[in-house]
Amino acid sequence: MSVLPVTVYGDQILRKKTIEVEAVTDGLIFDIKNMWDTMRTANGIGLAANQVGLDKSVFIVDISEVEDYEHVPPVVMINPQIVELSEEIIIMEEGCLSLPNLRADVERSKIITVKYLDTDEKEHIVEADDLFARVILHEYDHLIGKMIPDRVEPRLKRKLQKDLMKIMKREVEIDYPITERKKV
Repeated sequence: MSVLPVTVYGDQILRKKTIEVEAVTDGLIFDIKNMWDTMRTANGIGLAANQVGLDKSVFIVDISEVEDYEHVPPVVMINPQIVELSEEIIIMEEGCLSLPNLRADVERSKIITVKYLDTDEKEHIVEADDLFARVILHEYDHLIGKMIPDRVEPRLKRKLQKDLMKIMKREVEIDYPITERKKV
C-alpha cells in the first residue's frame, strides 16, 4: 500500500461536502487501505478521505492505541450520518493531520449516535462517547467541509490566523507527506 500526501488547511477539497459512496468497489477498498497506511504513518487516530484528496464520504478511526480505549476496534465509516447528539458538551484539545502542529480546545457532544455502512455495505448504528465520539465528530466535520477553526470562538480563530497561514504556505515541520502548495 501507499502513504498518500495529506491535504492541509487552504486546500479546496477540505472545504467542500464530500460525495456519497454509491457502492464499495475494489478501488474504494484500495483507497481505504492507503488511508490506513497514511494515518498510521502520521500517528493519527482518524482520517477522512478528503484529507488525502479523495472526494468520498468515508473516514477511518483507530483509537485502540489510546489508553482506556484498547477495546474500541478500528472502524471504517462509509456515508456516515450523525443521528443523535447529547446535550452534554465536553471541551477537549484537538489536533488534526490537516492542521499540522495546531491544537485548540473544541466543544463537542459527549455522546453521539452514528449510522454508517462498513466495507461489506452492511449498515451499523453505534452509540459512541467521550474520545470515540469526538474523533467521529471531527472526521464527520471533514466530510461536510468543516475544520477545527470553524468550531472555535472568533477570538481564538483570530489568534490562530498566523499558524493557519504558515500551514497554507507549507512553512511547518512535520514527518509525514503533505500536498504541495497550489500556485495561485
